[in-house]
Amino acid sequence: MHHPTTPAHASLNADIHRSGYYPELVTSVLDIALAGEEVKAHVVHVETTFAHTEIKRHITALVLTETRLILAHVDDHSEEHTPDGTMHARAAATTESVALGAITSVVLTHTVNAPERYQPGDAPVELTLAVGWGAVSRVDMEPVQCPDPNCEADHGYNGSITSDDVMIRVSAHAEGLAAVHQAAQFARALSMATAKGSV
Repeated sequence: MHHPTTPAHASLNADIHRSGYYPELVTSVLDIALAGEEVKAHVVHVETTFAHTEIKRHITALVLTETRLILAHVDDHSEEHTPDGTMHARAAATTESVALGAITSVVLTHTVNAPERYQPGDAPVELTLAVGWGAVSRVDMEPVQCPDPNCEADHGYNGSITSDDVMIRVSAHAEGLAAVHQAAQFARALSMATAKGSV
């Protein structure tokens, strides 16, 4: 396995291990996807969801290199019976590599409390980062509203298509201010890289 040779790579691996979610698996699949390229910036985000009686975890790691945005997703899968009758946990790890020139949008949404008292440099309470490159599009539709309150005619629908290939939401309440700052720094580095076409 490739060992980190730069502070940025060491920081990425430290954040993955700090997440506590199958760190050896996450670092291994990322190492294959990186293929020796130097890490420029990263953000690691863990989500826990509750479905009926199951608790499922999901980790997303976004890594910026000189030429690419690399994504790693690892999810819990349902446990599986082995031939000897025992149950074993399962996880699926997926990586995707996107050329910086292919990225079409970097959307950063800042949610702040008391916006009338906002001062430059104040941290948002929540930060949502959405990155699009055209692989997945979301269609949002809503009925056209008529200004006449007595009108009963069907005026059709308005819609918008949004490129939304990966999205992470970081909350100061849940993950802490440091996580919000790191996500903002990553978004800045990615925006700069896509503007230039390289880091």
